[in-house]
Amino acid sequence: MERVNLLGIDIDKYTFDEAIEYAKSKKGQVVTINPEMIDYAAKNAEFASIIKNAELVIPDGIGVQLGLKILGHNIKRIPGIEFAKRLIAELEGRPVALIGAKPNVIQKAVENLKNEYPNLNLVYVHDGYFEDTDKILDEVCAKEPELVLAALGSPKQEEFIYRLKKMLPDTLMIGVGGSFDVWSGEVERAPQIYQKLWLEWLYRTLKEPKRFKRIFPALPLFVLKVLKEKWS
Repeated sequence: MERVNLLGIDIDKYTFDEAIEYAKSKKGQVVTINPEMIDYAAKNAEFASIIKNAELVIPDGIGVQLGLKILGHNIKRIPGIEFAKRLIAELEGRPVALIGAKPNVIQKAVENLKNEYPNLNLVYVHDGYFEDTDKILDEVCAKEPELVLAALGSPKQEEFIYRLKKMLPDTLMIGVGGSFDVWSGEVERAPQIYQKLWLEWLYRTLKEPKRFKRIFPALPLFVLKVLKEKWS
């Protein structure tokens, strides 16, 4: 396994297909890293440690791909939503657990996933609105899933998975952010043309203006940090 460092975070160099095969064979925690998570890790040692100890760290955000390119690494992003969907397809029939999103969202996501994958074996489903984390962890463990998708937002989903993988070391677990919202149909993913032009973030911002404050000035500042690292 070869990794490259971006602002203190080691990121795997796998292609999409290589990452899928590695994740299936290695199990453990998959972190879909983006600029916001890298910034947070720089301020939070515990979160940085979680990422460091993950079995696989893939470049999810386009800002990460751009940052890696600035440093001379031609590594394409691996969208977490596509990565998770591919694993659902390849592990169809194996026990799967879904945790996260609003109750109505995860219910609709489950309906759509079952329509798309008739042999989907969901052994545990729970929304993201819970207070007793220990109870949820115990319930998931009792079902012994082979794949866990947690859509709790970062850093909560990474912290949740980090605890869970100690209880289920042979299970593959991924933090998937807002994927359930897209799978449910509540949120529309950017058209292919936006994705190909690295403008998926722009499409989502136009659809959800409240995201503007989160992206700006965060993304430009992230790029400046990478340039500073390159020049130093």
